[in-house]
Amino acid sequence: MSDVESRVNVHSKLTVVSSEPVGPGKTHRFSALDHAMGQHTLHIIFYYRNNPFDKRLINRIRGSLADLLCLYPPVTGRLFRGEDGNWAVKCNDAGVRTLRASVGTTLDEWLRSADGSEERDLTVWKDDMPDDPDIWSPFRIQINDFEEGGLAIGLSCTHLHADPTSAALFFKSWTDLNRAEPLAHPPVLIHPPALQAQPSSTTNTESKTYYATKPDLEVSPRSTKMATATFRFSNSTIKQCLAEVHDYCPNATPFDLLAALFWMRVARLNVTKNDGRHALSFSTDFRGLMNAPIPLGFFGNAVHFSLLTLDAETLGRGVLGQVTEIVHRHVVGLEEEEFRSVIDWLESRKGETGEYPPPFKMYGPELTCINTEHMIIPSELEEENAYRSLLYEAKFEAHEKPVHVSYHVGNVEGEGLIVVLPSPEEGLARTVMVTLPEDQIATLCEDQAILALEPTMLLDGRK
Repeated sequence: MSDVESRVNVHSKLTVVSSEPVGPGKTHRFSALDHAMGQHTLHIIFYYRNNPFDKRLINRIRGSLADLLCLYPPVTGRLFRGEDGNWAVKCNDAGVRTLRASVGTTLDEWLRSADGSEERDLTVWKDDMPDDPDIWSPFRIQINDFEEGGLAIGLSCTHLHADPTSAALFFKSWTDLNRAEPLAHPPVLIHPPALQAQPSSTTNTESKTYYATKPDLEVSPRSTKMATATFRFSNSTIKQCLAEVHDYCPNATPFDLLAALFWMRVARLNVTKNDGRHALSFSTDFRGLMNAPIPLGFFGNAVHFSLLTLDAETLGRGVLGQVTEIVHRHVVGLEEEEFRSVIDWLESRKGETGEYPPPFKMYGPELTCINTEHMIIPSELEEENAYRSLLYEAKFEAHEKPVHVSYHVGNVEGEGLIVVLPSPEEGLARTVMVTLPEDQIATLCEDQAILALEPTMLLDGRK
């Protein structure tokens, strides 16, 4: 919550259940990767220029959500501890808690004047699961009506249930059904073989070593307030920047470029590091990176964390093209062996009863960067660099795509978070959300190397 009085007023609550009841006795079990994400939550906000939730259409939209929930029993169920002590979902069709709120300003004014803290008010934000989740809805939807017709829909869920891809495609599938179209990516609820562990494996990888250090890391209690700022870069700007770094990295992606740029600029704000080294943790979706690819519609967790460390000299005084190439080499160098070794290690930590140990923080303490390039797919347009984003295909009406999408992760610790997202403009345009200590955000928003790229500033963390 912001320090000032919130402009978001929640005025009604209801529970939406699936249009067809779930069969008795159905349960959904979580994987080792799912359990590893148990300390975090996800919060995605889709903004729309026009509000389809008027009196004429509200029943249709509520009905399409009820139809969608038939395909996602883990979303409507409730958590319980199985005989082995691990979390599972009792698919009892208890439903999804849905809230309705009014926002005391217009959509455009909100995007200009709200900050990342106030934006949290558009979602149901509760980082910690209650001791007894038997009646607790792990998925929640908040529908926010702006003055003069704008709309924001906030989806919140546990990271135990879903990763950023799963949560986004759940929402997109809702919009597909509302338009009476087949689901572009039907949910796959069974864990594919690629996510099944081989605990006898002795493979040692850098990723396995990195994960093994996390449970023992001690992070000092956060003494500074965190803030979030959002930067939107145009297609033409990113295209020009990629051309400028081409000699260093001819195959660079917008993510490589922007991860390198923001890592370099944030590193300049942390010049007091004792060892002179700066680490960046990458969160990468590996659905399409296995020899037997995991379906994009797989519902669960298929994210991998890897670590890249550079010296202060390279980051602080280096050339953007050089750091872009280093980031690119790290990202494309992630191989199936790395993913499997982590799955095997997480599985090997189970006790004699088969119970997983308590989860640890995956986002932090290093600066963490989330890669969503896999959500950007070729466009039907026969043009160079013609790409579109699955996030912006979430359209309740045929011609009404979102004007903005925000991602937040709950219980992030340490240095902060960088999220490189698609933009409403097709092609190479990207949006970057950065969460840092408040004083660092203020400095970053005035960084001349970033401002030279003429980003559009949204939800400015300095306000």
